Amino acid sequence: MAEKDSAHSGHRQRLKTRFARYGLDSFSDLNALELLLFYVLPRQDTNPLAHALLETFGSLEAVLEARPEELRAVPGMGENAALFLQLIPALSRRYLIRKSDTISSVTTPEEAGEYLLPHFYYQPDELVYALFLDSRSHILACEQVNRGVVNAAEIGVRALVGRALELKSSAVILAHNHPSGICMPSTEDESATLRLRQSLRTVGIDLSDHLIMAGDEYLSMSEVGIL
Repeated sequence: MAEKDSAHSGHRQRLKTRFARYGLDSFSDLNALELLLFYVLPRQDTNPLAHALLETFGSLEAVLEARPEELRAVPGMGENAALFLQLIPALSRRYLIRKSDTISSVTTPEEAGEYLLPHFYYQPDELVYALFLDSRSHILACEQVNRGVVNAAEIGVRALVGRALELKSSAVILAHNHPSGICMPSTEDESATLRLRQSLRTVGIDLSDHLIMAGDEYLSMSEVGIL
């Protein structure tokens, strides 16, 4: 037993040293996941569990984006390990959102996309965000206005208009994601967007754009002529 423990400890230390010297670029997905699990399963050989996770979900990104109940269904995964793996993308998303907070104004669809994309990373549910701008295109606020919607038709018009007035916004940019991975607007997305534009216009606020997000890609309704 002592010989086995020594070999296991030596393997852990070799992976840690390799990461410290060369970073993750020299690691396979298996080794990267194995290393990550060291810190939540300190007394367990994490290689078999890393294998099982990759075989179950198919890729490292799929493991990190899996729901907690899916992770716990893999033999060897407990509550703490499942929560720990969930923490990685959640923390990464927060980091990227904080990085985008350095953008203080938005004047083009590209700038809006750069600012808004991180808000949708690692999100399996449909989300809707509104970016509220002043008359000089400075960002007043970026807020989630709905979760779990199927399309833009579910956005609460009254609440959105009320919040825009409260912030004294001159313009609003909407964004919602398609977890299917296809960033083409549906017919419902288009018709709902035009209704929202009209509702905002009645109180003197411009709906400058509506972005459809899918993974690292997005489509601007203003660029394709819908707005």
